[in-house]
Amino acid sequence: MNIHEYQAKEIFKRYNVPTPNGYVAFNVEEAVENAKKLGGSIWVVKAQIHAGGRGLGGGVKLARSLDEVKTLANEILGMTWFKKSTLKKVLILLMSFILVLSWIALVKCQ
Repeated sequence: MNIHEYQAKEIFKRYNVPTPNGYVAFNVEEAVENAKKLGGSIWVVKAQIHAGGRGLGGGVKLARSLDEVKTLANEILGMTWFKKSTLKKVLILLMSFILVLSWIALVKCQ
């Protein structure tokens, strides 16, 4: 079964599994609106594609302003992923302590 991260988060929420809030965006304007909806000052812009290595391939970035959300979403959307697929959606998440711990664990495991 192939599901995107944002789809898995929706399933987790249905079963009351604690999950960071986030919204999928199909264009730059939606990405900025989603960041505004989440509030905060640091967001994670994540490529949504059925492939591993998103972080190493440039598909996971930190944005420290709404302008940076716009720039990073623009960079990621339309990217060709290893000559196979064009990225058409990004997930916008509010940076949180839980995400930092997950990021550290991911980097340590690689």
